[in-house]
Amino acid sequence: MSNPRTAYLNARIVDPSAGRDEIGGLLVEDGRILDAGAAVSAETLADDVATIDCQGLTLIPGLVDIQVYAREPGAEHQETFATASAAAAAGGVTAFATMPNTDPVIDDVALVEYVRRLADDIGGVRIHPFAAATKGLRGTEMTEIGLLQAAGAVGFTDGGQAITEAQFMRRLMAYAAAHDALIWQHPEEPSLTTEGDMNDGETATRLGLIGIPTAAEVIMVERDIRLLELTGGRYHVGPLSTALSVEAVRRAKAAGLAITASTAPHYLALNELAVGDYRTFAKTAPPLRSEADRRAVVAGLADGTVDIVASGHCPQDAESKRLPFAQAAAGVVGLETLLPIALEQHHNQSVSLATILAALTAKPARLLKLPFGTLARGSAADFSLVDLDLAWRIDAEQLRSKSKNSAFDGKPVQGRVRRTYVDGRCLYDRDGEPPAS
Repeated sequence: MSNPRTAYLNARIVDPSAGRDEIGGLLVEDGRILDAGAAVSAETLADDVATIDCQGLTLIPGLVDIQVYAREPGAEHQETFATASAAAAAGGVTAFATMPNTDPVIDDVALVEYVRRLADDIGGVRIHPFAAATKGLRGTEMTEIGLLQAAGAVGFTDGGQAITEAQFMRRLMAYAAAHDALIWQHPEEPSLTTEGDMNDGETATRLGLIGIPTAAEVIMVERDIRLLELTGGRYHVGPLSTALSVEAVRRAKAAGLAITASTAPHYLALNELAVGDYRTFAKTAPPLRSEADRRAVVAGLADGTVDIVASGHCPQDAESKRLPFAQAAAGVVGLETLLPIALEQHHNQSVSLATILAALTAKPARLLKLPFGTLARGSAADFSLVDLDLAWRIDAEQLRSKSKNSAFDGKPVQGRVRRTYVDGRCLYDRDGEPPAS
């Protein structure tokens, strides 16, 4: 048996939580990080420390994905915690938060405890439940926020549907503020989106599809900002897809409000033209927007207005997508492609590497008050080894997710996870881990 103290050497150590980007190593014992950085080298180690040569790969904190529709319980034919965990590990994600849009809805203590217990039994990546903000996702009755938070809910949201009634939302935000609980809003005004198919504009007109205006998003964002001014508390909105919404959040932050925002990789990398000739795998909610909107979201990520990039992993079976565009289900899988699609903005020099990785690690962990997304001493040894420059092509059929509805099938990308560790255990190894010496 190898010594439990192991050093991962000859790596580029990038840890945005500490502003670290240097050549060095990572020292791990009993699933915890003892040290990281240039101080960890072959010359400084005791003789009994096992070593693994990282061969120049980049070592980063494990990604923390705050928006995953894991589908369990109720739609295990689309995804399970086990398959989502395997997909996450392959994508360098060591912890994710699962949305409450399940059957039954995660709106009581028993179901929050069920999610946590099942995740522990699987023994894969860390899975943390969001609880529904309203009972049954009906938008009319508040869930037991205090009890659910005590049971382990990391926040409260109705997932992919907006909480629409303004007075109810005001009461919800005020009550959550008293518990320091996070409220997450999906930014779509349903009366402007329910009958829509894709972004409102020339492409929708050409395809004969009903357009969804950008106003549908910013109306909801600006309304909630006004409510946040009244109630205080912690409020998160996302995924953002429009320039108007990014600017609204930018102004709210400048005014000192406790607002955070996220986007998803498809809003960074794709625009409405990806719909092509009725390509249902490019149907998302909110819809893919104009190129100007896409650029504005990228700029918002670069300047910190957009805090987090979350996969929005939304598995759909083939039958849900092989329908006329208007009837097809919205959503794309994204756990395994989260990192390479986000890194596209690094490779084209639109967003710094540190900013991108912070939006994937430290910032989402901080939002959910989880002690992850860092290589700090004493923290869990959750990390990935990544080849930042490796060129490859996404093949949806090779994804570990049970569903294959990727918007990026066939897309050439740069950057690939080679190994993923949780508590110092290797959960994913693309090449075969070299033996510790």
